[in-house]
Amino acid sequence: MHNSAIDLQLDYQVGHPSHFLFHIESAFHEGHNIVEERLTITPSMKVRTFTDERYGNRFFRLDAPRGVLSINYHAKVELTPFTVPLHLDESPVTAVPDQVLHYLMPSRYCESDVMSRAAQQLFGHLPQGISRVRAVETWIHESIDYIGGISNSTTTAQEVFVQRAGVCRDFAHLGITLCRALNIPARLVVGYVNFDEPPQDFHAVFEAWLDDRWVLFDPTRMAPIDRLVRVGTGRDAKDVAFATIFGNVQMTRKEIVVDEGDIPSAVTEPDAAARPVAALAGAVSR
Repeated sequence: MHNSAIDLQLDYQVGHPSHFLFHIESAFHEGHNIVEERLTITPSMKVRTFTDERYGNRFFRLDAPRGVLSINYHAKVELTPFTVPLHLDESPVTAVPDQVLHYLMPSRYCESDVMSRAAQQLFGHLPQGISRVRAVETWIHESIDYIGGISNSTTTAQEVFVQRAGVCRDFAHLGITLCRALNIPARLVVGYVNFDEPPQDFHAVFEAWLDDRWVLFDPTRMAPIDRLVRVGTGRDAKDVAFATIFGNVQMTRKEIVVDEGDIPSAVTEPDAAARPVAALAGAVSR
């Protein structure tokens, strides 16, 4: 078992009453055992929750009054280690399940239709299977520079391919795009993981559909992929933003701490503003 303790702090200055959609809680996902979880919202207010049953993605919504809004999420999660076979085949398009087929299509940040020629030139000659997806992962790692702040919430995979630089979300989008252009279904995964070097943040990787299963890949190679605590799964970053905001709001603090190791249950004092929770990418403002 891998153990992860997560603490997330988000603070906002709300200019006028605004609506928030948050997507920050550990997903209900195979291999995740949520040992402990706590969500604290200040000031205390009514919260609406729902889960996307297809992915296990969990959301909560709230209406915040003018002033300071503070969100604290704490969790302790046990992850069951997984192994990936050395040999996995690609599925012919005719054999891709109906519920997976839309992961072959272009999406907001992953323009696989316009990247088809580049993907075929780079990887079309390689043997099909997991080795070809590994080649995509390696090419991105070696060809794209990781530069914080060089991209923004509207940057697409094609733009990353051209400028040859980005952050983890951009690396993952490019991996998804190249796989889809090769007729390999692929999707984005966002979560928490402990990086070797601070600062901590949400981390984005991608999954490819091989031999009737989803397999994780991380072109950044910044952290052990089997220690990622999954928060969101979707077609691209549009589906897994950690916050979607409707209103005049400024984020004043985002702090994430991920510790790995023994995670004994902590004794906490009751908090009237805390909501016990039953046992992932970016923010969007509108």
